[in-house]
Amino acid sequence: MAFTRSASTVWSGDLASGSGETTFETSGIGTFPVTWRARTEASEGKTSPEELIAAAHASCFSMALSNILKGAGHVAERLETTAEVDFDTSDGAKISEIRLSLNATVPGLTEEEFQTHAQAAKVGCPVSAALAAVPSITLDARLSQ
Repeated sequence: MAFTRSASTVWSGDLASGSGETTFETSGIGTFPVTWRARTEASEGKTSPEELIAAAHASCFSMALSNILKGAGHVAERLETTAEVDFDTSDGAKISEIRLSLNATVPGLTEEEFQTHAQAAKVGCPVSAALAAVPSITLDARLSQ
C-alpha cells in the first residue's frame, strides 16, 4: 500500500532575485518562504530544499532506528538526530554531503549493538535510499546510558 504526501511551491522571478513559497499540503502545517539567497547565503528566516531534505532525513532515520531497536527488544528513551546537508555550487549545483549526528539514550543496549543498529538504520531508511546519489552520507552515533 502506498501513502502519498504532497507539498507545492510557487515561484516568481528569476533564480537569483526571485522568491517562492513552499506549502506542506498534506499536513497543512504551513507555508514557508524560499529563495536562492536562503539556499546559498544567509537563511534570513527562509528555508531551502536542503533544509527540507535535512528534516526529512533526520526524521526518517530516527523512525527507522526506533523500529530496528524494537525488533531487537529495545525501546529508545530518546533519539536526537541532526542532519546537515551541504549544497555545493563550486562545480555545478549539487548536494555533496549529508552528515547525520545521533545522540541516543537506549537502556540495556551495548555500544556494539547500538552502532550496528544505527548503521542499519542509516542504510535502510527510505530517505537514505532516495538520496543514494549523494557522494557521502556519514553517521556519528553516540550512546548515552
